[in-house]
Amino acid sequence: MGAGHAHRLYVPGASPVHRLPPQCKLVAVLAFVLLVVATPRERIWAFGVYALLLAAVTAAARVPFGTVARRIVIEVPFVAFAFLMPFVANGEKITVLGLRVSESGLWGAWNILAKGTLGVVASILLAATTEPRLLLLGIERLRMPQLITQIATFMLRYADVVAAELGRMRVARAARGFEARDIRATGVLARSVGALFLRSYERGERVHLAMVSRGYEGRMPVIDTVGATAAQWTAAAALPSAAALVALAAWIAP
Repeated sequence: MGAGHAHRLYVPGASPVHRLPPQCKLVAVLAFVLLVVATPRERIWAFGVYALLLAAVTAAARVPFGTVARRIVIEVPFVAFAFLMPFVANGEKITVLGLRVSESGLWGAWNILAKGTLGVVASILLAATTEPRLLLLGIERLRMPQLITQIATFMLRYADVVAAELGRMRVARAARGFEARDIRATGVLARSVGALFLRSYERGERVHLAMVSRGYEGRMPVIDTVGATAAQWTAAAALPSAAALVALAAWIAP
């Protein structure tokens, strides 16, 4: 896989977390999220400990806390759904701040909010400390089918190209006096989507022919090596190991 270009989610750095091989971080994040999801929602203290663990990783990675806080906004739709649950769920009603809400709905909202936020933060830290091309290499090292990783590689590489093409089409429409003011603009926008699809398809055909002419046989050349040592696996296991102890305490607590 080629060097590519840095993604906007990646925060350049030379911290110990940045230097860990991507496959180690992928396994660590997956194990952490599974442990968070498996933790009983009634053990509120456990989720506080999980948050402290992620804060420690953030500090070790030297990722600004403000950056993480801004990126958490992506979960706003789920938060909105969680806030609606106490008002629409069935079950015993209780009074909270003068409002009659469902107790089971409150627990459901807390469950979604706590576990969802922790999972999002863990994913944000993974993306902030690992370049996307290295993530794909790490996935491949974990025996993901090569076809899937190559499709993801091309999506990553050409998403910005397609977005730039869409921007040029928008400028061209505006230069001709077009403004999407009401439903009558649907036809123009639909034709624009069709034109974008055709241009993207034709570009993909040209790129494929160019690759085949240069010897492409179904596998991209690998520039970076992402092997992991036992010490690196041990370091990556620190987060899920600590989370496992918290989860175990939550499960056996009376």
